[in-house]
Amino acid sequence: MFPCKKIAVMVTAATLALIGVASLDGTSTEIETVAGPKPIIGGTTVSSAPWAAFVSSAGGNCSGSVIADKWVLTAKHCLGSNQIVRVGNVNQAQGKQITVARSVTPPSGADLALLELSSSAGTSAIGLANADPAVGSTNDIYGWGRTACEGTASPQLKTATVRVDSISGSGLINSTGINGHAWKGDSGGPQMFQGKVVGVASTATCTAKTQNYASVTHDRAWIRSTAGV
Repeated sequence: MFPCKKIAVMVTAATLALIGVASLDGTSTEIETVAGPKPIIGGTTVSSAPWAAFVSSAGGNCSGSVIADKWVLTAKHCLGSNQIVRVGNVNQAQGKQITVARSVTPPSGADLALLELSSSAGTSAIGLANADPAVGSTNDIYGWGRTACEGTASPQLKTATVRVDSISGSGLINSTGINGHAWKGDSGGPQMFQGKVVGVASTATCTAKTQNYASVTHDRAWIRSTAGV
């Protein structure tokens, strides 16, 4: 986890707005002004998502996806001590709690991590894409993140739609929110296209409503060799 710190910035009156540039686990670097709106993040709550995983450690809370019976996909910057996950319920406090036996990160250095659970998740898994989504496509994102730039995390899983703006050569899917966007606590949560995971939440800017997701396709071979899917 990166340490939380505040960085002072100078802005004009026309740009006095809360600006967030942060990893989405809720503990990372922020850049913010002293004034401005605190908009609702948007999106809608989810009534059923058996593959969803709430990821928690001593450093903060994140989101993730059950991709196999004993494997959860999340973000590397979500790793910390006393790691646990909750699965099987869209209300994170009611999910089945499972400890993490070990975590594995890709040799590429991408912001991805696989959590091997100490026991079976006991729920259905979500599929992984074998190709990146097309630029301009509409994707769905999911997570238990904050519902406002300076707000509290949602107790119930939320979803929103985003538009893919670009995909970098380093494997980052850049998108802009349509009816909502990712923020702190959404780290590790999935971006989906046609029902399969294409990316994992990494960083975002709050008022700009943009987010970067680590591409699953970029490290697909590593995921397959580690988790078998």
